[in-house]
Amino acid sequence: MAQNIYDNPAFFEGYAQLPRSVQGLDGAPEWASLKGMLPDLTGKSVIDLGCGYGWFCRVARTLGAAEVTGVDLSEKMLARAAELTDDASIHYQRSDLESITLAPNSLDLVYSSLALHYLPELDPLFAKIQHALKTGGNLVFSMEHPIYTCATRQGWLADSSGERFWGVNHYQDEGQRVSNWLAEGVIKYHRTLGTILNALIQAGLTISNVNEWGPTQAQIDAWPALAEEAERPMLVLISARKDQ
Repeated sequence: MAQNIYDNPAFFEGYAQLPRSVQGLDGAPEWASLKGMLPDLTGKSVIDLGCGYGWFCRVARTLGAAEVTGVDLSEKMLARAAELTDDASIHYQRSDLESITLAPNSLDLVYSSLALHYLPELDPLFAKIQHALKTGGNLVFSMEHPIYTCATRQGWLADSSGERFWGVNHYQDEGQRVSNWLAEGVIKYHRTLGTILNALIQAGLTISNVNEWGPTQAQIDAWPALAEEAERPMLVLISARKDQ
């Protein structure tokens, strides 16, 4: 079972202050790129794995989705999502993504934002998603990039001239990483980009797009703090589909 860090009071309070928590998808700089990967949602059945406050669930409805389900392990996240949602076609459920049950051939889109790096294993979930998608259905997700997750101590370093760079080591050493982000002892899992992509292929999904995301100059101009995100990929955005 994945660590339920979002129900940790200190973590939840810290997360609530982030722009993506306060502003929703408008506060997530990668959203424009993720949105560009989405299929037409008109009349479609959608699930959001790791839905958090339910921002995407509500946006999916505005984009035409007929039914949307948001799934999260955190009771605090789901309570906040329920507070923000007034739509009988959006349903929330508490479940661990490792043990979730998905009905075969029932979904047009499986979406997930910044949740899958908390899972010890991806293969079983990708297999469930492949069975749950209708033919022609899509999986669109984001997760922390392996360049970002690999180091045993994440952080910026400086070379002899004082120029900052992101430390990369233990890249091939897949497995658990522990960081102190918003709270002590946050558990995530590192795997190489090849492992992620091959897991999708082995599940029978066709990879459509891989975006090692970085901010545009316009985004940096509007939000100067994003400049460091152009120095190394923090996120990877991936879309795949079920062809048959």
